[in-house]
Amino acid sequence: MKNKYVFILTLTFVCSTLLALFSEGLKSKTLFNKELDKKKNILECVGIDIDALSNVEIINSFSVNIEEITLDISGNVIDNITHDKLKISNDNITGESKYYYLNVEYLPAYISANMNALIIPISGKGLWSTLYGYFAIDLTNYSTVKGITFYQHAETPGLGAEITKNWFKSSFIGKELYLKNELKSIKITKAGKANQSDLYEVDGISGATITSRGVEILLKRDLLKYQVYFRKNK
Repeated sequence: MKNKYVFILTLTFVCSTLLALFSEGLKSKTLFNKELDKKKNILECVGIDIDALSNVEIINSFSVNIEEITLDISGNVIDNITHDKLKISNDNITGESKYYYLNVEYLPAYISANMNALIIPISGKGLWSTLYGYFAIDLTNYSTVKGITFYQHAETPGLGAEITKNWFKSSFIGKELYLKNELKSIKITKAGKANQSDLYEVDGISGATITSRGVEILLKRDLLKYQVYFRKNK
């Protein structure tokens, strides 16, 4: 009888240990994949073709092309606060993400000197979910759009999920954010109604008016937070 209980306890201990090791390994892999996906989207946002790159090449390309910076809300670069120190607070109503360190709000951003771009994180509500992505603008005039990506959402395939398709993302490239020093941002019209020669509007998604409108709202709101920095560095 004693040997029976020893066997059960030993088996329980071994199984618990293996489960803990598996869970920790899975957690590490999940964190790695999440960080890799972030790097992919930032690189894509500045026009780097990531489709033919291996994971190692993506990591190397990010290291060569991208530098992270942290700003205070007055548009000053804060050298001693890295992105990994920032705590993210997500608003469940608006989908807006805010970033804090010691209860003070900061703004994460990325610079690509090689691609002449500033990249900021963007987020906001679509129809069914919060949309998360990155938005890149010209590092010289802080007005010309270099790219946009969305890496996380739960919008309907074939409708709101079209925000991740190349036809939608590429329509932003070359558009402008400022008119006579005023931030206009980008208007998203009804599908097929955008004036292609207008530098301040793009076509929306057919059957996904709310998602399209959500992108328009989140984009201007998040750009306004960085506007002090734009004006200081133009």
